[in-house]
This record gives sequence, C-alpha cells and structure tokens, in this order.
Amino acid sequence: MKIIGIIPARYASSRFPGKPLVDIAGKSMIQRVYEQVKGCSSLSEVVVATDDERIEQHVRSFAGNVILTAANHESGTDRCAEVVSKINGFDVAINIQGDEPFINPLQIDLLCSLFADPKTDIGTLVKTIENEEDLFSENTPKVIIGSKQQALYFSRQTIPFLRSADRSEWLRKHIFYKHIGIYGYRVAVLKEITKLPVSSLEKAEALEQLRWIEHGYNIKVAQTEFDTIAVDHPEDLDTIRKKYF
Repeated sequence: MKIIGIIPARYASSRFPGKPLVDIAGKSMIQRVYEQVKGCSSLSEVVVATDDERIEQHVRSFAGNVILTAANHESGTDRCAEVVSKINGFDVAINIQGDEPFINPLQIDLLCSLFADPKTDIGTLVKTIENEEDLFSENTPKVIIGSKQQALYFSRQTIPFLRSADRSEWLRKHIFYKHIGIYGYRVAVLKEITKLPVSSLEKAEALEQLRWIEHGYNIKVAQTEFDTIAVDHPEDLDTIRKKYF
C-alpha cells in the first residue's frame, strides 16, 4: 500500500496570517512539521500543499517537496483532494495539520495502520479526555465510538450526556474522547467526499467530518496516547517554546 502524507499550508489565516513561515527556534513552523512527518516510516511520500508562492519558495529552500494548489479551497481536505488529482499512484492520503510543529511520527504510523482493514474509508485519531477544561470546552471536539472502533458522532458539546451524574463527576463515571485532528482517506474516497454537498449536521456543528458520516462513510478511529499542540494564535508560540526549548 502506497501512502502519501500531505501538509496543507495556507498563508492567509484570519487568526494568524503567515503562520507557516513563523520562526520557531531557528526553523519555520512548516519546516518543523515537514521534518517531523518525514520521520514517519509508513509514508511513501511527503508533500506540502500551499496556495502561496512565498511558502512554496521557502519549502523548496530546505529541499522539501511542495505543490502549488488553488487559493479557493474551503478546507485542508479539499486541498488534499487537489493534490491526489495531480499526483497518481497512491492508495491512501494522510492530511497532516501544518500548524502542529512537533507532531509525533508515531501518531501518523498509527493512523496509517487503520487502512489494513479494507472496510476503513476514512481514519482519524482520538485521545481520552483527562481534564474538565477539555471536557466542557466547545473548542475541543468530542467523539462517540462504536463497538467496531468507528466514529458514531462528533460534537463540540460534551457527548454523551450523563443524565444521572453531576457534571463534576463525569470524568470518574465515563470515558470521554476528544478528536485529534489528523485524517487519512482512501484516495478514491477523498475524491468522493469533496464533491458532497454541505450537510445539515456539518452546518449545525461546523465540523466537516459530520458530512462524511451523514453520507454513510465509515470513519475508523485509533486511540493515541500523544496529545498535539497546535499554533492557532501568536501567543501559542510561547506554549510551544516553553515545552520544547
């Protein structure tokens, strides 16, 4: 099985413009992501997918693989679909966030392993929730998992709702899972899901994976022990520097 790792990288971010090029202890964020991903043994190829010539030129400067894509994509999924429409020969595509400069390569290997099951259309990762901040934050999407390790539903609200327990007891009464935002897709499935209309559940929760579930795709999940730290705002850089430097 040939698997390509794709790192979508936009320059125009409403919360942090130009963040792929921000310096983190002597290297840009996109270079750090790229080097982490290259440490994954399951990938046959790694490529940055960008809509900006500044990012393209920078990736080439450190001898990285890069492809220039359209500027009007709504999501990283759409950008990945353009890449696999231009580069043939891969069975699975892994969509790796371009703002997680210290992503653990073992997470990517774990995600890739889900595609040994021929019934897996899409794969993603989850992690147990260990604190109330994550449990009740609407910025932390939660996942309900079925008996076959498939995602049943994603929500920004805390799911499931424990009717018979006080909220302060929920973490002791039940195992909750948060979504780790990395996806893998069979290439044929990736091309299909980007042609689907936006669904009512996706509109309600602002989570694109609900569109896939609503249209019947099987999202297989694996549980990781590693958390990820994304750089969404300039102040997140301080968190990264304190943890890793």
